[in-house]
Amino acid sequence: MTFTLAQVLSGHGCFGKYLCKIVGTEPTEECHACGCAVDTAQHTLADCPSWAEQRAALEAVVGQDLSLPAVVKALARGTTSWDAVVSFCKEVMTQKEAAEQLREYAVDSQPIHRRKVGSRRLAQDGHLPP
Repeated sequence: MTFTLAQVLSGHGCFGKYLCKIVGTEPTEECHACGCAVDTAQHTLADCPSWAEQRAALEAVVGQDLSLPAVVKALARGTTSWDAVVSFCKEVMTQKEAAEQLREYAVDSQPIHRRKVGSRRLAQDGHLPP
């Protein structure tokens, strides 16, 4: 199990719906990649045109059905399917996370909330004693 795979399987990641409804860092559920009204893990996995190239590579291995139950079955089929799903998740979620960070830290951006910086990070930056 990888971090990005867990994000896609749980829907808790850089998805507009999750960031808006649960985290509160986005004002809407919109997909920043394609403009779709609601960005979910399923949208990213099966529908968003921005990830067509990565999706084509995934479909070549696991088939056309990219519903969550079908993807879970593909993960259980073997190493080839597992690697294809993990590769898709890593590539796409890494790009989505980078885009989220750019939006979050853009000078002209007015996010709803800023991420909390944990004490471990503060200690590493020298703001707290170790």
